[in-house]
Amino acid sequence: MDVTVKGRNISVTEALERYAFEKVERVSKFFDDGRSVSRAEVELIHERNPSIPDPEVAEATLFINGTVLKAREASQDMYASIDRMSDKLERQVKRYRGRQIDRWHGQIKSSDAELAVEPEPFVIEEEEEVEARIVRTKQFQMKPMSAQEAVLQMELLDHDFFVFTSAESGDINVVYRRRDGDYGLIEPAR
Repeated sequence: MDVTVKGRNISVTEALERYAFEKVERVSKFFDDGRSVSRAEVELIHERNPSIPDPEVAEATLFINGTVLKAREASQDMYASIDRMSDKLERQVKRYRGRQIDRWHGQIKSSDAELAVEPEPFVIEEEEEVEARIVRTKQFQMKPMSAQEAVLQMELLDHDFFVFTSAESGDINVVYRRRDGDYGLIEPAR
């Protein structure tokens, strides 16, 4: 596995780089062939804002055959942050592999009807005008996938929503986690 370790607002020592490399490389044991994990990027960050209680942040992004896993942890000590991030990443890889193996064995049987969502009415309340700023822009490849695959990807990234291209219709759709623990699917109206 190709592991890249870089730092932001911190000088990455050889010992720190080796420690992060060893911790992240442990996840490759979950893949039989060793080629499944193409690369991993680790970023070690020192937050300069004194109001942040846990300024040492370790963030890892793992690219596995088109799937992206992310883990981010913060603490007072960089080594502790790396440990926590590594544990979180390992849990995500185990969950990913478990679902992947279940799918291979045909044990996951779900239908699109399970993700069907009744539209919920929403009310837009008038508030004081607040100027919204776009502070970050992301671009990513959107391969066509089913709603179930999108939910899996969302869970692996530990996000609350996931934008994807529907394999059935070719439209841009969004899956999201509802407060009750279920999932919702947003499709464009025809």
